[in-house]
Amino acid sequence: MYFEMKDISVSYDRVQALKGVSIGLEKGEIVTLIGANGAGKTTIMKAISGVVSIQSGEIWFEGSRIDSLPPHDIVREGIVVVPEGRHIYPYMSVLDNLLMGAYSRKDRRNISGDLEMVYGIFPTLKKRKRQQGGSLSGGERQQLALGRALMARPRLLLLDEPSLGLSPLLVKEVSKTIVKIKETEKISVILVEQNARMALKVSDRGYVLETGNIALHDASNRLINNDYVRQLYLGG
Repeated sequence: MYFEMKDISVSYDRVQALKGVSIGLEKGEIVTLIGANGAGKTTIMKAISGVVSIQSGEIWFEGSRIDSLPPHDIVREGIVVVPEGRHIYPYMSVLDNLLMGAYSRKDRRNISGDLEMVYGIFPTLKKRKRQQGGSLSGGERQQLALGRALMARPRLLLLDEPSLGLSPLLVKEVSKTIVKIKETEKISVILVEQNARMALKVSDRGYVLETGNIALHDASNRLINNDYVRQLYLGG
C-alpha cells in the first residue's frame, strides 16, 4: 500500500485520542476522514505529519517507516499538510508566501515552473502576487494555503478542514480544486472534513471516526448512501 497507518494510538496527557487506528491509501486516491468534533481526525493528521508522537503502531509511506522522523523530514519525504484555519503569513506578499512552501527544496531551478503551475490552478494568486496575504478574502487565503503546499512538491497532501468557514459557493470551488490537484498533478490526498457530503463526493474511500476508533470504512459512494452515515453526518 502507498501509505499506511497500522494500529496507531495517541494520548494527550491521560486522554486517549486514537485507539489502535489503521487507515490506508493507494497511490492516486483521495481518502476522507469524517466524524464529529473530537473524534480524532485532526490527531491523525498530526500523527502523520510528526507533530504529535504516537504511543504505539507504525506509519509507512512508499515502503519506508516514517513515524520516528521529525516534521521537517516528513515534508522532505513528500507529505505536506494544509492545516485547519488557512494559516498564511499575513504581512508577506502572496508570492513570498508561495516561495516559503519551497524552502526545503534543493531543486531551485524548478521553482519558477512550479509557481506557474500554481498560478495555473489559482489564477487569482497571480493577479494578487504583490498583495499582502492578510489582505486576501477567506477563499483566496485558502487558495494561497493550498498553493504554498503545492510548492513543496508533495506526493501526499493532507487537507485539514479546507472548507471551514467558507460560503457554499466557495466550498464547491474548493471541492473542484481538490479533484483537479489529484487529476492534473497526480497527488494523493487525505481529506479531513466536517462537510461530510462534500468530502464523500470528491473522495474514493472514506473512514468514519468515532471517539478515536474507526467505526466504518467503505467506498465513498457507498458511505454516502449508508443509512447510519446519512442520519449522523448528512442530515438524514
